Amino acid sequence: MRASSTVDLTVPLLAVREWVRDLSRYPRWMPLVHSAVADTGADGADAWTVELRAKVGVFARSKRLRMVRTVDAENRLVFERRERDGRVHSPWTLEVTLVDAGPGCSVTMEMHYGGSLWTAGVLDRVLAHHIDQGKKGLAEVAGT
Repeated sequence: MRASSTVDLTVPLLAVREWVRDLSRYPRWMPLVHSAVADTGADGADAWTVELRAKVGVFARSKRLRMVRTVDAENRLVFERRERDGRVHSPWTLEVTLVDAGPGCSVTMEMHYGGSLWTAGVLDRVLAHHIDQGKKGLAEVAGT
């Protein structure tokens, strides 16, 4: 599964970058991210234990995973799933691209998921709704 979305903001790139660089800030603006707690282990990586949660009618689906920031460049951030239990897990990747646009910036987020838990048709609509809400939330917390 792949999901990609772009939002144009009137806030400078560096101000927005602080909101997308630290996963522990995501629950404040992205409804899909129920919680994100710093989890820097012995590997020294910038990591978080993240719980994703989506509600479909009376049912809720959640997924807990450990995400590590593997790229930390001014205009590009990448977070990848890296569990520490020694088992093989479905890949999850979040890539954030920031483009300077004069007084504001453009933010593109791409999520890649290689498993089957979140791929049912109904969940596609739920994910799209969460993404739309996240765009609005990011604009609000970043100050546009």
